[in-house]
Amino acid sequence: MSTEDETTTPTNFIRNIIQADLDSAKHAAVQTRFPPEPNGYLHIGHAKSICLNFGIARDFNGKCNLRFDDTNPEKEEEEYVHAIINDVKWLGFEWSEEHYASDYFQQLYDYAVVLIKQGKAYVDSLSAEQIREYRGTLTKTGIDSPDRNRSIEENLELFAAMRAGKFEDGKYLLRAKIDMASPNINMRDPALYRIKRAHHQRTGDDWPIYPMYDYTHCISDAIENITHSLCTLEFEDHRPLYDWVLDEIKTPCHPQQIEFARLQLKYTITSKRKLNQLVTDNHVVGWDDPRMPTISGLRRRGYTPASIRDFCNRIGVTKKDSFIEVAVLENSIREDLNEHAVRMMAVLKPLKVTIENYPEGQVEELTAKNHPQKEEMGTRNISFSKTIYIERDDFLEDAPKKFFRLSVGREVRLRYAYYITCTGFVKDENGDVIELICTYDPATKGGSSPDGRKVKGTIHWVSADHAIDATVNLYDRLFTHPNPAACDDFTEHLNPESLTVLNNCKLEAALANASTDIHYQFERVGYFVKDNKTKNLSFNRTVTLRDTWAKLDKQNQ
Repeated sequence: MSTEDETTTPTNFIRNIIQADLDSAKHAAVQTRFPPEPNGYLHIGHAKSICLNFGIARDFNGKCNLRFDDTNPEKEEEEYVHAIINDVKWLGFEWSEEHYASDYFQQLYDYAVVLIKQGKAYVDSLSAEQIREYRGTLTKTGIDSPDRNRSIEENLELFAAMRAGKFEDGKYLLRAKIDMASPNINMRDPALYRIKRAHHQRTGDDWPIYPMYDYTHCISDAIENITHSLCTLEFEDHRPLYDWVLDEIKTPCHPQQIEFARLQLKYTITSKRKLNQLVTDNHVVGWDDPRMPTISGLRRRGYTPASIRDFCNRIGVTKKDSFIEVAVLENSIREDLNEHAVRMMAVLKPLKVTIENYPEGQVEELTAKNHPQKEEMGTRNISFSKTIYIERDDFLEDAPKKFFRLSVGREVRLRYAYYITCTGFVKDENGDVIELICTYDPATKGGSSPDGRKVKGTIHWVSADHAIDATVNLYDRLFTHPNPAACDDFTEHLNPESLTVLNNCKLEAALANASTDIHYQFERVGYFVKDNKTKNLSFNRTVTLRDTWAKLDKQNQ
């Protein structure tokens, strides 16, 4: 269950079904499960399923299991198991029981024997290519395999030999005997078991055969007494097979499979295969690269569990596929961080400013609020001296009339400090401005003038003598195409500006002791978090202060 109560309980068609089942006494209690395959890291799409399954169990006083679908050992690793456990816990949920599909290998095998004895399954020697050919198409019925009418005794003998490891990989399949003329291709004698000599992370080399997902999943649900098996829409056509298996083996519990629309986020890919390609082809620097839509990547970028749960709550649960704007996810984290992020000042592209009339060697300690609306978050001291840094973009040599920052002859307010006026500048041999010369008004300490004069611009700054150096990583969307998964080569649409690394940024001194557990708003710049993977001081931008992609989204509509 979630460690934090959600502020609102959403209503959707799944919750309505469950409430009706409880009201009618069809079930005494709700039991759900989250069943990931440990073949990669969880992503934002999984977060929707996690929040749905665990949230329903929480809100209906039921239970939710975590079950690993570990039936494909060649693609599964212990690393992924640990990552999944960490991600689910980080999102704020605890499971009632932890299970693995491999826990049920013997039971699954025994149920397969039951199907064979009932004449509902047979061992087939067709090759994969032949099976595809025999299966037919949506407009052409399938053809029975020559092995479909093997005797029960021969099928039992062959299946036992498969279990004993007497055949090479691919020699035989165990298939369900259903209907090769079914309009639902999934019901045209689907495979139940294949021969695969692959070392399993939990069962070792005990099993030379492994059950197929559609066969494993429904039985695992039944064994665990799951009441409502929630899955995404692509499994809707598999539901008749789910029900057929359970009806034939006559399990005491027959869970109800309910499908919902999976999460499709613009400018994002959530295919594990394609995400793995991004990692292996070095387009990103790992599964937790802050540009990745993985939960570990979002965490490293600075997203909070509350913001992801809020996002999943906002998008809701429907039966219709649709694409969600990235802005919805970004707004969730902005609203969260606006409430909780500590305010700091950081200059990412520094321009030196010398205040010529400020006393040489003098240092003042000014008081700054850690949050403008939350007194309980306290204050901090920031040093002010003769030489400071401001953002290079806060100065223009030839400024337009409505430019309310620094230019020669113009006055601005330094946050928490004084009014300053630019009187000149210094250029290098290339003609680039490298230093501003300014004066300050001592009477404006704290940011207001006793004579009542107003300035329209307020800029942030850091003291040159007290600033610390850091690297700042500006992350943006990994793709420029709103639906990269639909492209012939999704890698052709990688955003070349998805990462901008800024070195020698100047940050206020308090950030020298920054914690990876604390989120910061660099005033006027964005929300940031300390990176937990670098030795040198480095910060990752979680999100900008405003949605900078709104115009691009409209252009692509």
